[in-house]
Amino acid sequence: MHSPESRWKNIRVYWLAFVSYWGIVLFGYDTGIAGGVVSQPYFQTHFGLTNADGQVNQSKSNEVSSNVVSVLQAGAFFGALGSAPLSSWLGRRYTLVAFTVIFSVGAILTTVAGGSRGLGYIYGGRVVSGLGIGGISAVAPAYVSECSPKNVRGRITGMFQIMVAIGVMISYFINFGIGLHISNSAQVWRIPFGFQLVPAGMMCLGLFTVKESPRWLASKGRMQEALDNLAYLRKEHNDSLEVRHELAEIEGAIREEREARKGLGLKEAFFGRGNFIRFVIAFVIFLLQQWSGQNSVGYYAPQIFKSIGYTGTANSLLASGIYGIVKVVATAIFVFFLVESLGRKISLFISSLGMGVMFFIIGAILKTHPVATVAVGQTGPPPSSSSKAMAAMLYIYVCFYSMGWGPLPWVYVSDIFPTRTRHYGLAVASGSQWLFNFVVSKVTPTLETDLGYKLFMMFAAINIGGMAIFSLLLPETKGRSLEEMDIIFGAVAAESRDAFIEKEERAFEHEVNETTSERSIDRKV
Repeated sequence: MHSPESRWKNIRVYWLAFVSYWGIVLFGYDTGIAGGVVSQPYFQTHFGLTNADGQVNQSKSNEVSSNVVSVLQAGAFFGALGSAPLSSWLGRRYTLVAFTVIFSVGAILTTVAGGSRGLGYIYGGRVVSGLGIGGISAVAPAYVSECSPKNVRGRITGMFQIMVAIGVMISYFINFGIGLHISNSAQVWRIPFGFQLVPAGMMCLGLFTVKESPRWLASKGRMQEALDNLAYLRKEHNDSLEVRHELAEIEGAIREEREARKGLGLKEAFFGRGNFIRFVIAFVIFLLQQWSGQNSVGYYAPQIFKSIGYTGTANSLLASGIYGIVKVVATAIFVFFLVESLGRKISLFISSLGMGVMFFIIGAILKTHPVATVAVGQTGPPPSSSSKAMAAMLYIYVCFYSMGWGPLPWVYVSDIFPTRTRHYGLAVASGSQWLFNFVVSKVTPTLETDLGYKLFMMFAAINIGGMAIFSLLLPETKGRSLEEMDIIFGAVAAESRDAFIEKEERAFEHEVNETTSERSIDRKV
């Protein structure tokens, strides 16, 4: 049994993750909101996406839909890459504050769009919001990972994907509610875009209640602040052996890097011994994640559900909302109960196989039971048995996604980089994620229109042929400290690292003994 004290031991780390990941709610919310907004009949009429006869102009709608979604990713790509030098200079916490303010400016621009201002304000606002989201998505996982103890790091870092899923779910239900109750005014985009300011404000205020990363402070030579913050996060005293050992491990790794790579700069960060393979993994793991099919379903859930027979705005948005709930529940179960027991490799492997099988089934049903098209704004017949079966497969698909390829790429990439290059690693990973996010979101409406059932077959082949094989090639990182990653990837020898840690611990012990002696002398005097 855990004592009440030990049960709440990591509560400050959980709070830090909760605060930092409000920005990740924005990440999820923004990925889910645009497709639903653009599919609203009033939006399509107001911004000239319909023909003279009132029917939607499909090519124009696809173009605007993909633009509204994808300009966010374009901004996010640059925000993610720009976050690395800023995070290294300012620290993790104040960088997050800066990017949250940038995001809020973009949210205001999209909210006031309409009338004579047209789509330009929405496009511009989405680009600015993207800069903010990109920076947050790169810095927040690094910040949380650096502050988390190794025994629960996977669970705490994995909260990232729970917050993404919550953001997506909220966006679906806001679109659904507006589609039912406020469908004939500018509120169909002003309320969804304006709501973004709520989690942004909560995050900005919350960041002033948490501490800076001890690992970042140590990398800047601010060892006393690093010790104070680490002790605070672990709910221990500064002279605790556990805290001293962890700080010795951190400082040993940082000094070892500095001595081995003195003066070698950025080139060494990317191409030094054991480093390049980590950047390759960070790039490829997000390339594959984006082509898993999840973001196509996530961004364009209303359109995807229409394509499998959930016709009419209300039907497709409700089906999307249920998809969002399933995703949140499945992700939470995996992150809180399975991520630290199953391990990273086996979870990714099972996840990719399950997703591939579900997509093959959906593609096969759609091929044999094609769906009749219904005019925009019309309700259409209730979903057929085959449509319900395909929707069920999509719900099972997102369960498989949530137990592997949803949360784990962020957990894995946060694991593998040393302190000195973690901000670069997360910037490359996040940049890769947003780059391919942009590509996928830009082409999905056209692919969905042109390919039909073949779209699901394509994603199934990527899931099984690419992602499952890649999963088996990754080294396992479960239960290993961040400083042990250099040993796993061959950057340093285990003996060398142990010697550094021992040296740092001896120095700390000497310091503690000296302090104790001084106190006893003072008491005698």
